Amino acid sequence: MLSVQAITKQYGKTVLRRVSLDVSEGEIVCILGPSGCGKSTLLRIIAGLEHADDGEILVDGKSIADVPVHERGFGFMFQDFALFPHMNVFENVRYGLRMRNLPKAEQNRLAEQALTLVGLRGFERRDVTSLSGGEKQRVALARSLAPTPRLLMLDEPLGSLDASLRWDVLKELKRILKESGITTLYVTHDQSEAFSIGDRIAVMNAGRFEVVDAPLALYRSPKTVFAARFLGLENVLTRGDYAKIPGNLPQFDAEHILIHPDGIQLDPNGTISGHIRENNVWEGNYNSIVVSVPPDIALRVNLGIPTLLGIDDAVRLTVDPAYVVPLSS
Repeated sequence: MLSVQAITKQYGKTVLRRVSLDVSEGEIVCILGPSGCGKSTLLRIIAGLEHADDGEILVDGKSIADVPVHERGFGFMFQDFALFPHMNVFENVRYGLRMRNLPKAEQNRLAEQALTLVGLRGFERRDVTSLSGGEKQRVALARSLAPTPRLLMLDEPLGSLDASLRWDVLKELKRILKESGITTLYVTHDQSEAFSIGDRIAVMNAGRFEVVDAPLALYRSPKTVFAARFLGLENVLTRGDYAKIPGNLPQFDAEHILIHPDGIQLDPNGTISGHIRENNVWEGNYNSIVVSVPPDIALRVNLGIPTLLGIDDAVRLTVDPAYVVPLSS
């Protein structure tokens, strides 16, 4: 449905380096990366709010270079929601429909339909300044969905919500996007958000995509050193350090190798010996330990349950070869 082809852009410190991405109809693609890597700039170029120095944006195989912003049929939701404080909930949701000069009855029907989808029926006359953060987020989403856009772009949509609210809203947002079937680009710097909502994840670094893959495939095999470290996978070893680890590990012609922390087990008969450096570090819904392996290698090990072992206790480890992957720089 959407094809981004070799987009290049440079101004100030923002650089896009021949960025390409294809997005299928109804797909949710998360663009994941640190601040300043070019995520939001790419979205603004696709929306038509900025122009690329080079490259092309195609929709259904046709260039949209000469199509004005308001005729592209895209929805755009900003991090700060950008609601109009002098309008109530219904007026905010209907705003984009009014700009399209639709008949009033059709405006009302689409606005009510969008409010129903986001679970805000009955909020029509509420003052937006009286709403909670999660409710404001839903109003902004309803306003983006009301015109039934071909493509919806969300730029850090949960960034202003506190952690306790974010996950509830994220689950509801995924439901809404899947029910609506709208093709979506979702920009975030939060790895957990991306893995929770994306059909595919495009990891961006310094204006280019490091890897684009399905969440599980990306987590198991992140392909590049940056992607592995950005996803919090610490066991990235140089070829020299990897060669020092005892045991029958697979061999690769690569400068860096990831030993995935999910693929390491505590095993009294394991070939790798070491001492616990960190103990029972909670990482979401699992905990981990860090084991020092001579001469000076640290390996993080993900555990399903806490261990009773303490700091400096001796342990032995076994590595599942399927969880050892080469990485490019």
